[in-house]
Amino acid sequence: MIHSAPHSPSRRTFLRGAGVAVALPWLEAFTSRGTARGAAAEPPRRLLAIETTMGLLPQYFFPTTAGRDYEAPPYLERLTPFRERLTVFSGLAHPLVDGGHAADICFLTGAPHPASGSFRNSISLDQIAAESLGGQTRFASLALTVAAHGTTSLSFTRSGAPIPGERSPARLYRQMFLQGNARETAERVATLQAGRSILDFVAHPAKRLDRTLTAIDRARLDHYFTSVREVEAQMQKAEMWERRRRPKPKLPPPPEQPEQEFFTLLALMGQMIRLAFETDSTRVVTLLVNPAVWMPRAPGVAHEPHSLTHHGNRPEMIAELKTLEAAQFAALAELLATLEGVSEGGATLLDRTMVLYGSCMGNANSHSNTNLPILLAGGGFRHAGHLAFDPADHPPLANLYVSMLQRLGLESDRFASSTGTLTGLEFAS
Repeated sequence: MIHSAPHSPSRRTFLRGAGVAVALPWLEAFTSRGTARGAAAEPPRRLLAIETTMGLLPQYFFPTTAGRDYEAPPYLERLTPFRERLTVFSGLAHPLVDGGHAADICFLTGAPHPASGSFRNSISLDQIAAESLGGQTRFASLALTVAAHGTTSLSFTRSGAPIPGERSPARLYRQMFLQGNARETAERVATLQAGRSILDFVAHPAKRLDRTLTAIDRARLDHYFTSVREVEAQMQKAEMWERRRRPKPKLPPPPEQPEQEFFTLLALMGQMIRLAFETDSTRVVTLLVNPAVWMPRAPGVAHEPHSLTHHGNRPEMIAELKTLEAAQFAALAELLATLEGVSEGGATLLDRTMVLYGSCMGNANSHSNTNLPILLAGGGFRHAGHLAFDPADHPPLANLYVSMLQRLGLESDRFASSTGTLTGLEFAS
């Protein structure tokens, strides 16, 4: 779900057409010629937090040695192009967060004992950031969900109330780009379904703008427009648009199923996150990835993920689960690559975006909530390779969250169960 900020900042610039408002990416012209008054001298910092709910097979995620020269296990091999820009952590956990799968909703809050009858959640990391940064963007935060059903997200308000997650990339796209009245919006949706681009409605102002830009800005704008068209094509191919006429069924409906194949939807969400950051529509995004009862299409996989996590150490079940989890890391690598591919202010979106990835489940086979699989990519840190902590005497995961809040520029020294910042993780100069 999108949380709208109370005011749109003056630095935001749009190309407008009938029923369309296309936010522009960060351009040098915004600072060099005052296109947006009061623009920052450098691009903003951002936060993306992703949780996969079923945990990860530890033997394929955690390196066996600490430091920068660790030998990458199979899952981290998928992230080899970003090795120097990520840190993997072992030995971290949320103190007192227990309850097996119930802990999912505590990944960004650290609230204790989620399975207890008296449990009440607390504010999530992203909402702390959104309270400070949200007024500078059109949307204070995005809470997104890739799940077979439900709208559970990672985001919780200061009172501990859940923020529903948006499950449809198509709805998210329309909320970001279609800004007209009801009639105009309906017309634009119809043209998109017919294969036309929203960019067709802003072609004339785009050409006028193009004549005033430097070569670097023109290349950046062309890259952005190409990305928008690619996302539109992907959604059309995946048949994500909702207002299609459907044949009358001859049989009763089956149990609720996901709108699209799991990894297709995951990739589309990644593209939408990139567009949201590139246009500075928001600086704070969470993504809950729940593959539990989803039957993804993957070679050699015959079982849904939740049953595979209870593998009982059977080699054939572990092999299937490894295939699915490795594919999630391939999707993460694709997302990091899309962020790396966008330049702004002499850096990239990845340089300016903290990407937290992990789970509140350490070992799903035993329902353990300790030694959580956690990594952090990008975001302006001097990355340390593998930071290994003693699982029996670990610092709280919330210490990492304090470091992240401070990197965002927030004057914060405590969050949830934290005891300070995380030792060994330093800011880049």
